[in-house]
Amino acid sequence: MTQEPGEFTLAQPSTEIPLDVPAKAGNALITSKEFSVYYWGKAAVDRVTFDIPAGKVTAIIGPSGCGKSTYLRAINRMNDLIPGCTASGLLDLDGQDLYASEVDVVALRKMVGMVFQKPNPFPKSVFDNIAYGPRIHGARDRGHLAEIVEQSLVRAALWDEVKDRLNDNALGLSGGQQQRLCIARAIAINPKILLMDEPASALDPRSTSRIEDLIAELRGEYTIIIVTHNMQQAARVSDLTAFFYEGALIEFGETPRIFTKPKEKRTEDYITGRFG
Repeated sequence: MTQEPGEFTLAQPSTEIPLDVPAKAGNALITSKEFSVYYWGKAAVDRVTFDIPAGKVTAIIGPSGCGKSTYLRAINRMNDLIPGCTASGLLDLDGQDLYASEVDVVALRKMVGMVFQKPNPFPKSVFDNIAYGPRIHGARDRGHLAEIVEQSLVRAALWDEVKDRLNDNALGLSGGQQQRLCIARAIAINPKILLMDEPASALDPRSTSRIEDLIAELRGEYTIIIVTHNMQQAARVSDLTAFFYEGALIEFGETPRIFTKPKEKRTEDYITGRFG
């Protein structure tokens, strides 16, 4: 089932991923079975097997180059854009093999929002940043778009700070505000899953705290998967933690146990700072 990079096969509407009704919180939403990702034949993610439940916050930790971000990008097929990148094994989203030929990648990315390490607002107004995704997916009525923009900014804990600046260029916001804007932009298209790749690593402590508070507020409403190098952050925000090392999943479980009673010595060594 290897997928050639950049090869997008658009399905007919009847074969879109069946996520109109969110999976029940706690049930497995994303299933990996012997799932691997290769760059020019070298495994960056190596035969990973575990289940990510719906409605929870799952942290993925591990040293640089261990496959964390590669695995995260596999969930919304962003790796397809990288030359020489292929995948094998099963990565299943609510019963749909994400690398099956009939998967509509555009529909998938509507259901799986992503927030990157550095804030990346468009050089547009605050309003147009949030309205961008809904417009792509067919929303045209200005009143309806205004409702989406307000609701998204409220949910991202940014509305009170920018409600009088909706027509201003988003690049004029602070770094922390820009990152919350990017979260608002991601949730404006009503995804089921939020992927966050080091979302606070470029921010100051105060802005980091606001992002962490926001993750806590969004818990349950979305299935959130966060990649982080910050052990304290993973312990604070996540329900479950997966430890990756050299492309392999070493240990996965409830966050309090992983951080207090890890079963694997490599997990303990990493968490206690002996390496990484």
